[in-house]
Amino acid sequence: MNMANYTIGVDYGTQSGRAVLVDVATGREVATAVKPYTHGVMDEYLPDGVTRLEHDWALQHPQDYLEVLELTIPAVVKEAGIMPDQVVGLGIDFTACTILPIDEHLNPLCFREEHQQNPHSYVKLWKHHAAQDEADELNRIAAERGEDFLKRYGGKISSEWMIPKVWQILNEAPAIYEAADQILEATDWVVSQMTGRIVRNSCTAGYKAIWHKQDGYPSNEFFKALDLRLENVVEEKLTRDIAPIGSKAGELTEAFAARIGLLPGTAVAVANVDAHVAVPAVGIAEPGKMLMVMGTSTCHILLGKDEQVVPGMCGVVEDGVIPGLMGYEAGQSCVGDHFEWFTETCVPGHYVEEAALKGIGIHQLLTEKAARQRVGESGLIALDWWNGNRSTLVDTNLTGVLLGATLLTKPEDIYRALIEATAYGTRTIVEAFRNSGVPVHEVYAAGGIAEKNALMMQIYADVLNMEIKISASSQTPALGSAMFGAVAAGAERGGYATITEAAAKMGRVKEETYKPIPENVATYDALFAEYTKLYDYFGRGENDVMKRLKKIKAEASRVKEEPVW
Repeated sequence: MNMANYTIGVDYGTQSGRAVLVDVATGREVATAVKPYTHGVMDEYLPDGVTRLEHDWALQHPQDYLEVLELTIPAVVKEAGIMPDQVVGLGIDFTACTILPIDEHLNPLCFREEHQQNPHSYVKLWKHHAAQDEADELNRIAAERGEDFLKRYGGKISSEWMIPKVWQILNEAPAIYEAADQILEATDWVVSQMTGRIVRNSCTAGYKAIWHKQDGYPSNEFFKALDLRLENVVEEKLTRDIAPIGSKAGELTEAFAARIGLLPGTAVAVANVDAHVAVPAVGIAEPGKMLMVMGTSTCHILLGKDEQVVPGMCGVVEDGVIPGLMGYEAGQSCVGDHFEWFTETCVPGHYVEEAALKGIGIHQLLTEKAARQRVGESGLIALDWWNGNRSTLVDTNLTGVLLGATLLTKPEDIYRALIEATAYGTRTIVEAFRNSGVPVHEVYAAGGIAEKNALMMQIYADVLNMEIKISASSQTPALGSAMFGAVAAGAERGGYATITEAAAKMGRVKEETYKPIPENVATYDALFAEYTKLYDYFGRGENDVMKRLKKIKAEASRVKEEPVW
């Protein structure tokens, strides 16, 4: 009988959750299962189909997260043909900042009948941008007070992060705020369901909730300056007890173990963030190596030795990715979403028919057509802000730009221009790091786009003028979570003592890499210069037309009736 040890990683994405069962000794992925969320992303209506959401809302239903565990974990164990006692550890990761209010029994408030028609009782997904007003006010007050924490987040706190979202709940649904025993990250909530207790992780606390390993949270005086009602928000809705990643959150309870087909007492890792947990999965455990986790959005993770101030970054957290190092985060909030929007709304029917006749998807057809073009041939350039700008401008009120279109412009021209725009956005981030004294020597990529779209990765290599290494795993975050699950188990129970040891044994990249093509590099340098001019013109206040247009749009489409909640 095969008595090898295994670990399970569960990756909670924007549209679905996936589990991977991994051989602890080699990192080999033995079985995988995916469960799309039953409720998906709720950005128009609540589950009742009646309660309408306002602009920039993005919610999820926490029941979907439990369904992922109940369906995928038994599936991978069955597929692999192993016994439950061979699973030594379990780890999870999540999109972030994704938060929800819960009661004293660890139940989400949206589970309670009296709150089911109130949008604020549900999960606020990472791309919920309706707390922009709160973020703007927080940044204004923090700057006026000279709060030191701002510099660790590139000068601005995003509307995607924890405190603006909490403040929005307080402002718009004070009854929900009052009813909440705690407000926590969804990733920590799922761990609490498995272990029976709340353990808040240092990754989301550091990157998303303004927590610092040495300084803790901002002072109560700062929160009082935001809103008198927020003075004691940390004690009342959060906690000052933060657990480091790479540690053990607890063990599966008997009740939850029965729900997912594992044994009680199985080690559960402290929760993590999808992009951050992917770093050791490609074998990165030292400074100077950047990982791009590319999907609906892209998250850029970079390790450094020292804490530097990098304008427009999402954050720098000590031990935030690998213990003993600084973990820097940047990101682009519109990448896969970018291309999905275009194919769903802007592609003519005969292109769809052509793809169907060839037996391929519309993305593949557009990629093939775009790959035949020379660099610069389309005459187009775009700004990749269809879902706002995360880094380096930290402004969700920015919108997209396409420049240079004519009556001869074809869909593949625009598709390629959108790909190039995301590459320029990444180069802007890389240059911001370098200009701030944080080296970027190597670039890695993970995610479905990195694995499947060779044209896009070649464009990135050319725009960055750097070789790009690709993760060998098609489920990199899930593999990373499985690695942390092995560390939670510990060497004495068949796992590893540290994540660095696990990375050396279980992390890997493909042999094939993407290398820059010199003639393409030269042309892209010229195009990037034009992108940078547009980036500064529209993004740094010289022309705020995007924000004026959004204001006019909101006024024109405002629903006359008051919301029922």
